[in-house]
Amino acid sequence: MRGFTLALVLAFACTPALAEKTLIESPAAPKAIGPYSQAIQSGKLVFVSGSLPFDPDGKIDYSKQDVSAQTKRVIDNIALELSAANLTLDDVVSATVYVTDVEDFPAVNTVYASYFHPPYPARAFVQAAKLLRGAKVEISVIAAKK
Repeated sequence: MRGFTLALVLAFACTPALAEKTLIESPAAPKAIGPYSQAIQSGKLVFVSGSLPFDPDGKIDYSKQDVSAQTKRVIDNIALELSAANLTLDDVVSATVYVTDVEDFPAVNTVYASYFHPPYPARAFVQAAKLLRGAKVEISVIAAKK
C-alpha cells in the first residue's frame, strides 16, 4: 500500500497537466481564427499553435504564393509569437510541419534550414489532405525557456 501511495503522489507531482497555463499573444502576429490561443506557456514550455501563412496586416494573400513563400511567412509568424514570450526560434525544441504535398519537402526544408540552427529541433513532417484557407504548409512548435 505504501508503494502505491508513493507512486500516486509522484505521478501527481510530476504531471505537467497540473502546471499553470499562461496565454501568450502577439499583437504583431495574425489573430487566432477560432477558439484557440496563439500560444500557451505551461511551466518552462511554450506551445505555439499551428501557424498558417497569413499576413498579419492582411495585405498579402499567401494562398496564391508558392510553398517557399508560405513557409517563410509561417516561420516569421511563429517568431512573432515566440517573441511575445521572450523567446526566439533558437529556443524551439520540437516542430511539426504539415504540408498538402509531401513533394514539397525539399522546398520547405530549404526555408526551414535557413531559420533554424544546430542543434535543430526534433521534427515531424506530415502530409495532410487539406489545410485551412488554401495553405500549403502549417507548422506548430514547442519552445523551452531556459
